[in-house]
Amino acid sequence: MRLSGQNRISDELRGAIIALGNFDGFHKGHQVVAQTAIDWAKAESRPAIIATFDPHPVRHFQPDAPPFRLTTLDQRERLFTAAGADAMLVFEFGSELAGTTAEDFVTKLLVERFGAAGIVTGEDFTFGKGRAGNVSVIKQLGAPLGLSTKAVGPVSDADEVISSSRIRDALKAGDCETATELLTRPFAIEGPVIHGDKNGRKLGYPTANIDIDHYLRPKYGIYAVKGRLPDGRLVNGAANLGIRPTFDPPKELLEPYFFDFAEDLYGQIVEVELHHFLRGEAKFDDLDALMAQMAIDCDKARAILT
Repeated sequence: MRLSGQNRISDELRGAIIALGNFDGFHKGHQVVAQTAIDWAKAESRPAIIATFDPHPVRHFQPDAPPFRLTTLDQRERLFTAAGADAMLVFEFGSELAGTTAEDFVTKLLVERFGAAGIVTGEDFTFGKGRAGNVSVIKQLGAPLGLSTKAVGPVSDADEVISSSRIRDALKAGDCETATELLTRPFAIEGPVIHGDKNGRKLGYPTANIDIDHYLRPKYGIYAVKGRLPDGRLVNGAANLGIRPTFDPPKELLEPYFFDFAEDLYGQIVEVELHHFLRGEAKFDDLDALMAQMAIDCDKARAILT
């Protein structure tokens, strides 16, 4: 269930424990915050809600920032539901929310509008106009109103704190394995399959083209991938992610070719998981050279994915 931060939460979901954060990527650290809220809610027989912000606050304050999203709202909703949340609460971030004081955020939104009984967030979470709010502010303002608060410290692995920034850096370096470890699943780009220039079909490798849209741009190149189809099936493949330098004009796309697959996917929503970076993009002198390299790429991807 998806709730809007603009609306009053209905009676059956009032008194919830809310995990509060951005949760883009919903990585290991985010999962600990969410699980703390879900466990607390279960212990008190309350609903569990995971909140997120969309658009991301950075997009509001830095509209020209390069794309950086790790998940869409639809992906987050599925991940939150799978974690055990009863609903996802979406704060639509714009000038109104950006101008909301920390005090009003706690008293008028968390308490009055949402009827929250408890809040769980990371120790470093900030909110409100000028980022004046933090965990201490929620505790101070919320306690007299019956709002309890728990803070979760940073979650680390052997190297350092797990963060969305580390995941983005790994993906920009083509390090799918590190991203997968930190996310607890492969990074995946989801979108409707669109019509392209039919170059893949002409070469014998028909692709299911997907616009990269607001997602972070991983390192351009060829990847071993898995595609999740609308009916839940997983299919193996190889994909070009980038601008296709052999063809003019350059066009940024994710172009997965699924092995032993011949069904029409146009207009359908497909999620493509990046499992392994095979090589960087390259410009070929002729189509024969490109086709020869594509055959090698597909053989490598098959070997990795089986």
